[in-house]
Amino acid sequence: MKFTNHFINDVKPKRPYLDDELLSDIIENPIKKEIQDDNKIKLWGYSSKHNKYVRVILLEDGETIHTAFFDRNFKI
Repeated sequence: MKFTNHFINDVKPKRPYLDDELLSDIIENPIKKEIQDDNKIKLWGYSSKHNKYVRVILLEDGETIHTAFFDRNFKI
């Protein structure tokens, strides 16, 4: 799995619940996928451990994680 410096330095330290297994599951089997205007990829998945939806933003390459967070506003 690849990560941006932003994810490593800013996101991961603040959100330790974003473990590799959770992120990998969302990337491999997203509930929903959208392409942003800047070509970054938004993916949503569900964490049954936390009982919350998670949004993961990938770079244009579809592999590098830029950010991830619980998405309180996500609706199926």
